[in-house]
Amino acid sequence: MKSKEEIIETNLKQKEFYNTKKKNFATKLWSSVREKTLKKIRRNIGILDESYSLHKQWFGDLSNKKVLDLGCFSGNNLTLYLAENSKQYVGVDLSDVAIDKLNKKLEHIPTAKALSVDFLSDDFDESDFDLVYAYGVLHHFQSPTVLINRLNEKMAPNAHIVSYDPLETSLPIKIIRAIYRPFQSDADWEWPFTRKTFYQFQNSFNIVERRGLLGKSKWFFLLGFLPMSEEKRIEIGKKWHKEDWEKSSTSLSRLFSCMHVTMLMQKK
Repeated sequence: MKSKEEIIETNLKQKEFYNTKKKNFATKLWSSVREKTLKKIRRNIGILDESYSLHKQWFGDLSNKKVLDLGCFSGNNLTLYLAENSKQYVGVDLSDVAIDKLNKKLEHIPTAKALSVDFLSDDFDESDFDLVYAYGVLHHFQSPTVLINRLNEKMAPNAHIVSYDPLETSLPIKIIRAIYRPFQSDADWEWPFTRKTFYQFQNSFNIVERRGLLGKSKWFFLLGFLPMSEEKRIEIGKKWHKEDWEKSSTSLSRLFSCMHVTMLMQKK
């Protein structure tokens, strides 16, 4: 595992990558599959809307909370909701290009600001956050221990984290990622959660609630090859998603069959 200093060095390359978006063919292909196939599945059977709705529920009353939107880029789906409703909002991302865009969106909110800074760096001196929103972010740190220690430094007592990250615990997905990884432009900062990673977070924080996504429902696209109506296909996809959503909250085997996990965690 890399040290804090080594990760900060890697993050300089990550900053350049997200500023320029220079991807090789393999990375472009994977991004296309992920965006056109997986995102379409999540949208068609309601996974995206249900996730965002749950995240809002997990945020709770924001009026007295200092919020960190970690790895926010130029603003995610709930950035403005957080910024407009919290006592204080701080968005953080490596990309100065993205942060410039986000600060323009935040101009009308006096209690909100966005910073282009490495979360691990001493240059980031904000602390005492009551809520950390990390949508698709925690898996960008190769060392969960370094990340967890930093999160604990920056969080107020009893603070919460709302996270959403890819899992690499389903065998088919693990095989696909293993084949793709040697050709991946962003491999140095893409570390989907393994079972070990999940257990590290479980041991370090109180997991108040968790949900797995794209377990059985990741096979939704195969229904397109069967002779059935779109309405019937969507109905089956929603049923599969509901099974993933409910069973993964209590069953680790169901959770580890999923491609994504979202969690509400509380500082111990």
